[in-house]
Parts: sequence; C-alpha cells; structure tokens
Amino acid sequence: MTRSFLGWPAFPEAAEREVGNRQLRENVRRATHTIRGKRAVLAAERPDWEALRDAAAGIKDQVLANLESHLLQVEEKVTAAGGTVHWARDAAEANRIVTDLVRATGEREIVKVKSMLTEEIGLDAALEAAGINARETDLAATIVQLGDDLPSHVVVPALHRNRTEIRDIFVREMGRHGRPAPEGLTDEPAELAEAARLHLREKFLGAKVAVSGANFLVAETGTLVVVESEGNGRMCLTLADTLISVVGIEKTVPSWQDLEVFLQLLARNATGERMAPYTSTWTGTTDGDGPQTFHLVLVDNGRTRALADPTGRQALRCIRCGACMNICPVYERTGGHAYGSVYPGPIGAILNPLLKGLDDPQTASLPYASTLCGACNEVCPVRIRFTDVLLDLRAQVADGGKHPVERAALGAVGGVMEHQAAWKAAVKSIGLVGPLLLPRKIRLPGPLGGWTDSRTVPAIPRESFRTWWKRTEGDAK
Repeated sequence: MTRSFLGWPAFPEAAEREVGNRQLRENVRRATHTIRGKRAVLAAERPDWEALRDAAAGIKDQVLANLESHLLQVEEKVTAAGGTVHWARDAAEANRIVTDLVRATGEREIVKVKSMLTEEIGLDAALEAAGINARETDLAATIVQLGDDLPSHVVVPALHRNRTEIRDIFVREMGRHGRPAPEGLTDEPAELAEAARLHLREKFLGAKVAVSGANFLVAETGTLVVVESEGNGRMCLTLADTLISVVGIEKTVPSWQDLEVFLQLLARNATGERMAPYTSTWTGTTDGDGPQTFHLVLVDNGRTRALADPTGRQALRCIRCGACMNICPVYERTGGHAYGSVYPGPIGAILNPLLKGLDDPQTASLPYASTLCGACNEVCPVRIRFTDVLLDLRAQVADGGKHPVERAALGAVGGVMEHQAAWKAAVKSIGLVGPLLLPRKIRLPGPLGGWTDSRTVPAIPRESFRTWWKRTEGDAK
C-alpha cells in the first residue's frame, strides 16, 4: 500500500469533496446505522451499563495518573516472562525498531494483525521501504491494502466500500500478491469471505514473523490482549516463530479484574456483539507453544503531549470501539477519509490535534469538524466528553491566531457585552431593524463565507427577553 494521509487537505476542503460522493454516503450510512442499532439493543439489556461506563472511565483515569509506574511494571513482567521490551518516543523510532527486528530474522514477508497504531505510525510503508512485505490479515484491512486505499473507520476500515467494489478489488489484485481470486467470483458475502480465507491461509502457514497491536495490556502480569472477530489474529499470534507487538502506552490496565470491565464494553460498542468471537491473551513466551521470540514495542508518539493537556488527556481513555463515529452526523455524511488520519470521526477530531499539535492547517481544522451535538458523549463507553475537548481545542486554535477574523468578531461582540448600556442599545436596534434588513439566507464575502455557506440566519425577534420581561412585569412577579 503506497497511499498515505501525508499532505492531506484541511477538513473543510476534504469534506466538501467527500460529501459529493453519493455512493460513499450510502455505504457509510448503511454500515453505521446497522452497527449502532445493534449496539443500542445490547446496551439496553444491561441494567449496569452506566455503572460499567463509570468504572471504565475511572480505571483509565487512574492509569493515566500513574502511567509511569504501570509501564515499569509491564516492562518487569514481560521481561520476566521471556519477552523483550523496547521503548519508542515517536513513529520514526518505532518503525526503526520493528524494521531492525524483522531484518534480524532474515524474513522478507510478514503477516499482521489489524492495528490502528501501526497505521498511525506508517509501519507498512516503512517496512516496504526496507524491502519487507507486510500483509494485512484482517478482512477489512486486507480490502484496504489490496485496493491501495486508506482506512476510514477504526473497527471496519473498509466501511466505505460496498460488496461490488470489494469483489472488483479481489479479482484485480489478489493474484498480484499471492493466491488469485476464484474464477467467476461474485459479490455474495459468503463467496468474498471464502476468497479471502483461501488467499490468507497461504500467508498464515508460510509466515515466520507476525506483527500485532493490542487492545489492552495487563500490568500485573505483563499480558497482552487482542480482541477480534475473524480468527486471523489467533492465526498470527500462534503460528509465527517471532511475534512483535506494537502498543501505545495508554493501552495499559492495572489488573485482570479491570480488564473484565472493558471486555464487557468493547464488543457491544464496536460490533454490536455481547462478546467478541476471539479474545487472545499471551504473556511472554512458552517453550514449545506459540512464538518462541516475543518483542513488545511501547510507543509514545504524542501520547505524553496529550497527557499534559488537562482537558484533552481524557481522549487517552479511548478503547477504539468506533461508537462515536457510528452516531456522528458529520462522519455519516463525510466518511472517514475527510479527517486525514487513521483516527476519523469525533475521536479523530480531538485525538489527532492532541497527538500532533495544532501547528498545521489540517490538524487545526479538525476541532471544527463537529456540530457539537453531543451524541458522541452519550455513547462513549469510557465517558470522554468530546464537546468539552473540542471547545478547548477551538480556543487553543483561536489563541494561536489561526482564525483572526473570527477572533476579532468575537472580541468586538465581547467588548459590547461588557458595557450594559451599549449592549442594551445594540439589542434594541437589532430588534427594530434586523427583521427588515437581514434576509434569512445571506452570503458574506471572504473568510466569513465559511460561516454563511451552510447556515440560515435565525429569525430575529422584534422584542428582546429583557424588554418582554419588563413589559409583562416579570420582575415584579
């Protein structure tokens, strides 16, 4: 896969392009509505659902407050169990570590378990540049890779594709990378799944090295956990001789008892299942069973930057369930590619700026990729207050001078509001002339055009609240 989000346009430009793709909108709407409908049913059947969300948020906050000690415990336990721990400050260092580890084995083709972190750091491209072919084995990730595409959802990366498009990709590309698609392949889901199974089985049986991420990392035992629905993860985690797991430092949970809370939440939110079909756990190495060499690469890549943000650090609670995307009206209409990152939707709108900073136009545009409706707050299993973080990031963008016209306009309004007499006069004036002079739909020129392109001016009442209150003697009553 050669495509990347590097140099992606700012969200407004990318979103305008994606909104014009009717097929994309239909694909995304169908998929997100299906998943969120199943999730709602399974959440409603749990009388302790809100208590589980409270517990998950509390556990994650406790981890973030004591992250250093938990990570040192992880290193101690993994090392004692026969594994080797590596620390990576950023994407470049993580990619170098993994590339060197694969090179040391002499292998030139490896298999991968779906991992958003390896997508985040661009590991596949780094390995390809080193002459190493990394084959994705998750069905959706395979579709994205074969189509030289980009992921658009954290749980279902190929959510933007329909089955006819997938069939065309399989027929065109499978033969170039291994076993070709069967003759006469149709777009029936069972046939597509069988074609992928046959193609990937050769990869599983021939690979000596596997790369994974992890959904959770249990500090008390140094155990890694991968949750998945297809069994491809289990194949990678057990058949390879060498396993390299690349994990974000925030994925830590203190104990197995804490893990129980998240396993009850993750599958319900991610895929609308009570429990994922495959939950794999491993601790170091065991003689004669599974990979005999295990490396854990713990990656920062902006996470300590996010941790230092008192409001934004809550984004590090995220367990990558995708529930916020499935409910978001903006994501539903633009799809995931508009966000210019492997983390799209509401979580992408806050996590990307927190990890990368707000120094470039693309990242600085993401906090505005929201209606602030708060639906994401309501479904998040770890109670991330997306709207709080979005507003705080918008304030940081404004303070950084990214939107000088908006800042000047709001400053002028604020100046008037600070003086009671001026504010009263302004309100009275707009009530008298506003309904006569201002149309419901206006188009302002220049930088302010972005505000008016998609907004209708609210009807301006002839009488302000204060005037009505005084006229009706509300103060006296």
